[in-house]
Amino acid sequence: MKNFIAGVRYFTRGLGWAARRPGQWLFGLIPALIVLVVYIVGLTFLGVYLTDLVKAASPFADHWSAGPRDTVRVLMAILLFGAAIMISIVTFTGVTLLVGEPFYESISGRVEESAGGLPPEADLSLWRQLMYGLGDAVIVGLITGLFAVVFFALGFLPVVGQTVVPVVAACVSGYFLTLELTSIPLERRGLRRRDRFALLRRNRALAVGFGASVFVVFLIPLGALIAMPGAVAGGTLLARERLADQGVSARQGLSSADVG
Repeated sequence: MKNFIAGVRYFTRGLGWAARRPGQWLFGLIPALIVLVVYIVGLTFLGVYLTDLVKAASPFADHWSAGPRDTVRVLMAILLFGAAIMISIVTFTGVTLLVGEPFYESISGRVEESAGGLPPEADLSLWRQLMYGLGDAVIVGLITGLFAVVFFALGFLPVVGQTVVPVVAACVSGYFLTLELTSIPLERRGLRRRDRFALLRRNRALAVGFGASVFVVFLIPLGALIAMPGAVAGGTLLARERLADQGVSARQGLSSADVG
């Protein structure tokens, strides 16, 4: 619980850092706003054609009586649109980080400078950084998207679906949000996705505390847009103060073992 609360505090510290620097906060809103508009357009398009999609996906119900047919198709429509919303929430961060790589790289760098200075960066070309970022976004997006669909479906279970499932969904989604929001400062230190997963496993409560608090704020209308710069700042502080030394030490130990 102590580490969970510490994770939440890193998010509030990140929000505080962005609030004290309105220029950086506005700068970080640009890619988040672009992605938000694209997502809203996509969800609107899905809503307009939702009835047609559901009919196309349920030809087996064409010959049913009106009552059962309409009930099944309404439930399918709710499930499809709800899953789309959940997928949008859990993939928003990864897509925004990918689209806004230069923006959030700059914000993360300024956070590091304000906290004591930038570390020596890993020798990676911009092209390789973009490829790594795209690969991470696709893999994490697929995993979180699958979890989103499962959790949304489980939400229809009586009692459990309205109590236990939302809490578990917030924790799991938050875990992956932390993976994405700490990616820039950890990649700056030469840590790849496998290394970052290992770090979060060793600091699971800390990662869940940070990411779950971000996830809850992102559920608020426009919360993802407003809080995104602060989430990046908080992820940078968390990575710098609690994860970076562990990750670099583990990677160096692995490299020494390989050489030996």
